[in-house]
Amino acid sequence: MNPANPAFEQLKQRLYDHLQLIYQDIELNTSYEEIADELIHLMHLANVRKIPPQHQNHWNQADTVMITYGDTLLRDNEKPLQTLLHFLDNHNNGCINTVHILPFFPYSSDDGFAVIDFSSVNEALGSWLDIQHIASHYRLMSDLVINHCSSRSIWFENFIKQEGPGKDYFFTASPDDDLSEVVRPRTNPLLREIPTANGIKYVWCTFSHDQVDLDFRNPEVLKQFARIIRLYMDMGVRIFRLDAIAFLWKIPGTNCLNLPQTHEVVRLLRTLIEHADNDAIIITETNIPNRENLAYFGNNNEAHWIYNFSLPPLLVNALITGSSFHLKQWLMAMPPAQNGTTYFNFIASHDGIGLRPVEGLLSDDEEQQLIHTMQKFGGRISWRALDDGQSKPYEVNIALYDALQGTVDGPDEFQQQRFICAHAIVLGLEGVPAFYIHSLLATGNDYKRLEHTGQNRSINRHQWQYDELQQQLADANSHHAQVFNALKRLLKIRSKQPALHPNATQFTLHLGDEIFAFWRQCPNRRQSLFCISNISTSVQTLPLSSINLICTDSWHDLIGDTPIDPQAESLNIAPYQTLWISNC
Repeated sequence: MNPANPAFEQLKQRLYDHLQLIYQDIELNTSYEEIADELIHLMHLANVRKIPPQHQNHWNQADTVMITYGDTLLRDNEKPLQTLLHFLDNHNNGCINTVHILPFFPYSSDDGFAVIDFSSVNEALGSWLDIQHIASHYRLMSDLVINHCSSRSIWFENFIKQEGPGKDYFFTASPDDDLSEVVRPRTNPLLREIPTANGIKYVWCTFSHDQVDLDFRNPEVLKQFARIIRLYMDMGVRIFRLDAIAFLWKIPGTNCLNLPQTHEVVRLLRTLIEHADNDAIIITETNIPNRENLAYFGNNNEAHWIYNFSLPPLLVNALITGSSFHLKQWLMAMPPAQNGTTYFNFIASHDGIGLRPVEGLLSDDEEQQLIHTMQKFGGRISWRALDDGQSKPYEVNIALYDALQGTVDGPDEFQQQRFICAHAIVLGLEGVPAFYIHSLLATGNDYKRLEHTGQNRSINRHQWQYDELQQQLADANSHHAQVFNALKRLLKIRSKQPALHPNATQFTLHLGDEIFAFWRQCPNRRQSLFCISNISTSVQTLPLSSINLICTDSWHDLIGDTPIDPQAESLNIAPYQTLWISNC
């Protein structure tokens, strides 16, 4: 290596410091300097010449992410990744510039999250060439399934044989260890008994017995993931979603969640990735209580983006109860993201509506009311194990379009308006918005797929025949077309508003529980924008004095494309109507 420049020296020192903190309690067979040198080699960083600037935003108000499986859209005689690109090119209309393709690798279970081979594309989906084609048109976000891999992987086969790469890659424990405090997202036994060439071993399985946890106490595992990251970057990936990262480091006798070593691994990965490409982004997937989730921003040295996991359950709760009280309380408590970081705002995903993120935000009775209402609307409940042997609801599995078909009183005629209102709220909030493809398409609960797989999450993982979908989107009377067109229109409006930059100023407004409202302002203060939503089933009258519009400015509602007289006494807001009142 040629360390003849300050940027290289700083990189090497930073890696050394990360490694020292990660492995300080572990006896290694190699030095920190040797590991750092190998990581630099694997990431092709020997010729780095520039220190990545901090507090730099690599996003703006035009950025929107679409989340999808690689095989959500199917067409005869065409690989699904090719069909996905056709959909984006033909129906996107420039509204979405980033696509998150959920794990597109060979897998054995969990719809891709039990990866057999991290270095290949699932042949049923397409090839690396298809991935590169998508990445050449759209910013590509990929999962780095870093906590575990499939029990059918070559690594695990080598673990059983106790030879070759993988023989010491997996975390093992003893049934006699103190595992009473371990936080679990599932109900299956934590340890799986495995006969190996060196006798019985008990491997750690946070999620399922087919998803075996990797052991990052072994630096060789870290090196393997450096290889994987470099490959993904070479194939066009620019956003790395660190899947289940909170569970990465394990120490029996602790809760094995969010341990200091886990945070330091994230910092190390940030150092590697931003030196390889300063525009690349890390996002942490941490479906945990809100305060713990916020910790993954670090000191602007961990995740660039964090999932706003409390938003989906709180927003759904607000829309079905007609009260924004808890949503406002939460929003007021959310710290503004520093430049160089922001929130990842979503309402629906391939998983369910997480319930852990509302711990301490909703009461037990309010959470039960939310669960009961979702069950009335066809939803299912997934459970997690507690340390006392009991189980507790972990997430609600339901398609968002059906989740918003009514209120706690039952279904009503406002389903479509309520659904669009939910997304209008998300598009106004501080952060980058993300749309699950089935939200864009207003797809309902898929009971046939649920019955076929026996997995609750399948209810929201419908697969569309592409020709059928195109017919639906061409039919003006189809609710799929109506919702899709309405959301694209909102996206186009949003993309032109500096006050809706992901890092623009935001303040929560107090206009009554039936109205959820906040104020945004761009850094140069040229645009002020009031985002006001009626989340109830009745017309709400808003006294204009309550938002104090400056009379010398010209105000209009961007969504309704109508002028607003700042000297008028009040505005009437229809059920689930959203106003974006702007002065420019």
